[in-house]
Amino acid sequence: MLAARAAKTKYDDLIEDALTKMEALLKSRYLLSKRALALLLLQGDPEIEEEVIEREGEGYPAVEQLVAQTRAEYGQPLRQVITVERQREVKRIVAIASAATMRPRQGFAETLSRLMMHPITGILILLAVLYVGLYQFVGVFGAGIGVGFLEEKVFGEWINPWFGDVVARFIPWKVLQDLFVGDYGVVTLGLTYAIAIILPIVGTFFIAFSIIEDSGYLPRLALLIDRMFKRIGLSGRAVIPMTLGFGCDTMATVVTRTQETRRERVLTTLLLALAIPCSAQLGVIFAILAGSQMSLLIWAAVVGLVLVGVGYLAAKVIPGERPAFYMEVPPLRLPKLSNVLTKTVSRMQWYFGEVMPIFILASLLLWLLDLSGVFSFILRGLEPLVQVIGLPPESAVAFLYGFFRRDFGAAGLYDLHTSGVLAGIPLVVAAVTLTLFVPCIAQFVVMIRERGAKTALRIGLFIFPFAFLVGLVLNRILIALRVSL
Repeated sequence: MLAARAAKTKYDDLIEDALTKMEALLKSRYLLSKRALALLLLQGDPEIEEEVIEREGEGYPAVEQLVAQTRAEYGQPLRQVITVERQREVKRIVAIASAATMRPRQGFAETLSRLMMHPITGILILLAVLYVGLYQFVGVFGAGIGVGFLEEKVFGEWINPWFGDVVARFIPWKVLQDLFVGDYGVVTLGLTYAIAIILPIVGTFFIAFSIIEDSGYLPRLALLIDRMFKRIGLSGRAVIPMTLGFGCDTMATVVTRTQETRRERVLTTLLLALAIPCSAQLGVIFAILAGSQMSLLIWAAVVGLVLVGVGYLAAKVIPGERPAFYMEVPPLRLPKLSNVLTKTVSRMQWYFGEVMPIFILASLLLWLLDLSGVFSFILRGLEPLVQVIGLPPESAVAFLYGFFRRDFGAAGLYDLHTSGVLAGIPLVVAAVTLTLFVPCIAQFVVMIRERGAKTALRIGLFIFPFAFLVGLVLNRILIALRVSL
């Protein structure tokens, strides 16, 4: 009797009524039962749809209309509704068929797992992970110690001077010398930025992310922030592309295709392009603001407020279904060194294969733009904009770099800070504005491919003026309050 009841899960009245009507509409003979076919049709199984269309012929439009009417009654995909009902049935059967003679002892891993998903302790654990994993390991160690050694010692004292001597000896033309060792040279800009500034930051981030990923913390984080994400039109499932965005927003934009609804995919793409800094950007910002905890706090507060505020308003404007969320939580475990190393090496290979050539091509393009005078023309157009928000005109170059690559722009900001051009309030304003600035070319191309040219263009046209507006308002507020940084 138990087996018979378990074989036929009872759903809510709307679904059961649709199943009954659909069974009557399906006239042909199939290998599966008509109830099973009806369930698969409601869940949008493409293979079953093709088979039913072929076999039912003129009778299929009535089936299709019934499926559409049933889906319209729910604010979430029927696949989720049906899966949740099945999970409830499984729990009911397990409760009937099994009995516990004694209450199982709750171990440390289970206790920690529950604490990670609790609204209060979960936030505290998240803050600790961000402080140790991102701030101390990526920001202080990667962006501070690692970048300092590679940029100042390895490239500053050894590689760049040696290349300069070699180029000066074998290439007599100043124009071609600048291609390799000039202000926008392949070696002095492209390789220096890619290896000395960005590589230590990206490398430490990949290690930290691999540890978090292999421990099983990500699904718990998804459940923790699901309630907050609901406020901005997303579900806890968005934690995957959002977290990946802290590594590379371009890669994270591709991952948005895992979101259930088009509305979620558009919202996640918008927030990734606007308020999620990539690992290099994040590491550099931590490095240049680490000397002032107030500066770092202001940057984090403003970017976080923009993320929540824009997400909330966009969720009200963008039409579509409200998201539902369920996730299987794997056991919590200590990360395996072999897994962490394998994932880190794989991502580093991706960096060297995909990102390094972009830095070299970007430096080549900048050299050509500088040689032709276009670079100076664009900079002159950007200088009034950066001056309006309280920045020196020299900072325009960082924003132009940022258009080619977000991490390129972050590295340019790092140079301006170390040379003393940016400090205090202008440095915080620059960090916030550059974080919110338009997505780089690679991310914009992926946005076009994933969301379409019209949606990508709308996002870009919104972000560009909005970033400078936030910078303007922030600069005025900090000056008015006489904040000392």
